[in-house]
Amino acid sequence: MSDTSATTTTNAGVEACELSTPQRIEAVLMTVDRPLGDRALAEAAGVKSVEDGISQLNESYESTGRTFRIVRIASGWQVMTMPESAPILARLHAQRQQSRLSPAAMETLSIIAYRQPVMRAEIEAIRGVACGEVLRGLLERRFIRIAGRAEELGRPMLYGTTKDFLRVFGLSGIDDLPEVEGLRRTSSNRTTRAADADESTADDADDAIDAGADDEPDHDPATPAPEGT
Repeated sequence: MSDTSATTTTNAGVEACELSTPQRIEAVLMTVDRPLGDRALAEAAGVKSVEDGISQLNESYESTGRTFRIVRIASGWQVMTMPESAPILARLHAQRQQSRLSPAAMETLSIIAYRQPVMRAEIEAIRGVACGEVLRGLLERRFIRIAGRAEELGRPMLYGTTKDFLRVFGLSGIDDLPEVEGLRRTSSNRTTRAADADESTADDADDAIDAGADDEPDHDPATPAPEGT
């Protein structure tokens, strides 16, 4: 069977489905582990629009005391548990503690989130320590990406956050970041091009860090390497 025939058959099956629009949307969202945008969700559910159906579902969840809602995350929709469930879920996922971000990684990620696009030199100036290995780890975990290059000597790389960062931290956009004293949302606005890709690859991470990222050593060879990475 050709791809066209398979698609036609699949679409026909969706159209023949007797589920209501909210039920179709719910069925799709209950089976995905990443946010789905409006168009992708509508196509998967075989409906014309999704917002009314999502509103009906959330009203139903609230009236019946369910512990989850459908929320907009990183420009898409996903089923998320309510904050009140956090203590129970924390115990359930206690084994994940080993994979949590270190304090150094959280500090670096926070600076990038609030000051993006930002150079490695700026991050290190704020933290007071080298961050080469921390940047590598954040790139490999797809929390940050290479957002472009600054219009400065050597054209150092600029870093920004990804959709995975928004998804993991439950944000619909950077504007949802809480106000934190000393970390105002400011941008250097020095990028020569905006990176359209949502994530940088592990190869990008290796190239950036191995090349010295911003062409700066991790520490002064005459002094011990700083802690915090």
